[in-house]
Amino acid sequence: MATSPNVQRSTDADGVAALHRLVMASLDDDQAVETVSIPLAGKSSIADFMVVASGRSTRQVASMAAKLAEKIKAEFGRSPRVEGLPTADWVLIDAGDVIVHLFRPEVRSFYNLERMWAFGDTAAAGQA
Repeated sequence: MATSPNVQRSTDADGVAALHRLVMASLDDDQAVETVSIPLAGKSSIADFMVVASGRSTRQVASMAAKLAEKIKAEFGRSPRVEGLPTADWVLIDAGDVIVHLFRPEVRSFYNLERMWAFGDTAAAGQA
């Protein structure tokens, strides 16, 4: 998936790092399960990081996604693109430099994005 034209990408490494920290902290605060951060810089042009995490229910997935989108807008002044919120089995948040995938556990294991994006790394992304 390519970043949508209305989602800003940053050329500032500090800005990318700050966005990544915000995403990781928000998911941690919301008790996301098995959060994995996959560095994409130099491997893909879609983003600098892909973050994959699970929620225990569709309600938790939807709540985590909504809170994260609000925090990104408040902190960075940009609205990330959010897809999949109505069903909340798999919600994608495109924040430009960081792409976030939130899943229910069964859906996550079915799609296994971490393995697909491992780029041959044995420790694909390790837990962050």
